[in-house]
Amino acid sequence: MASMNLFTAISPAADGRNPAIYFRRRRTTSVSFAATSPESPPEIELDFISPKAESEGVEKAKALSGEKLLRNIMIDNKIELYATYGKLMNCGGGGSCGTCIVEIIEGKELLNERTNTELRYLKKKPESWRLACQTIVGNKENSGKVVVQRIPQWKK
Repeated sequence: MASMNLFTAISPAADGRNPAIYFRRRRTTSVSFAATSPESPPEIELDFISPKAESEGVEKAKALSGEKLLRNIMIDNKIELYATYGKLMNCGGGGSCGTCIVEIIEGKELLNERTNTELRYLKKKPESWRLACQTIVGNKENSGKVVVQRIPQWKK
């Protein structure tokens, strides 16, 4: 194997700067944790109940505990989050519009505490109501099931 030069010389600049500057080359390293962890990471099962009475189907998703926001899980799994107004006027997950309100039917203990943004937007709402863009599903150690219902526009 040929030897590797860890430093690369910079040629003299036209404006007369010091040509003896050296920059260290960066080497990328990949690390695999699959071999060191015999168990799979904890997962959260999510059931999404439609807010419409005529629609009785339950959509399901799974997520690694503590890895994603509820909003991102719903979008990644193509689960409807926004009502008509929210589809047009949502803030993109910044926590400044309140259009991603959901109700946690079961599994509240598997989610993070309400953020300051949620406390501001939801101060007069039930404790089970959350902003999907502020809700982290799991804490990297817990697993279980969370049941979520999108709040109908007329309830907000």
